[in-house]
Amino acid sequence: GSGDGQGQILQRFPEKDWEDNPFPQGIELFCQPSGWQLFPEMNPPSFFVAVLTDINSERHYCACFTFWEPLDNTQAQSHPRNGEEEEEEEEPSSPVQPTQLFAPKSLVLVSRLDHAEVFRNSLGLIYTIYVDGMSVPLESVVGNLLTCTIPITGGAQ
Repeated sequence: GSGDGQGQILQRFPEKDWEDNPFPQGIELFCQPSGWQLFPEMNPPSFFVAVLTDINSERHYCACFTFWEPLDNTQAQSHPRNGEEEEEEEEPSSPVQPTQLFAPKSLVLVSRLDHAEVFRNSLGLIYTIYVDGMSVPLESVVGNLLTCTIPITGGAQ
C-alpha cells in the first residue's frame, strides 16, 4: 500500500477561537502539502514558514516544524492504506520481520507577525521538551513562550 493517510489536530492553543484571530481551517492539510505518508526511514526534522491570506487580506504567518515518530507494529498494521483496511494474513513461521514505519508529526505556530527565527526557536524548544520526555506540561511551555513583561520606561516592571 501507499501508506497515505489524513492528518488530525491532536492539541491546539488556544482551545477556542479568538474573535479577532480564528483558527485556520484545514491547517492539517497545509502542514504536509505532499500528503500524510508513512516512510520506512526516519527523515530529519524540517521547518518552513508560509503566508496565508484571509478573506480580509490579512496575512497569517504559519511556521511548521515536522519531525518523524516510529509507529509500533500495532499502529502500522491497523493503518488504512488506499482508503481500505488491510486483510491480515498470518504466517507463523515467517523469518521476515515487519518493516519499521515512521509517521510525520507537525508543530505549527500561526502569527500575524513575521518573525521566522523566533518561530523556529520556539517550535524547536517545544520539540526538544517533547522528545526528551520532560515532565513539563505543554500548556505551561506555550504560556511561558507567549508571555512577556515589558518594563515601563524609568519605572518598575
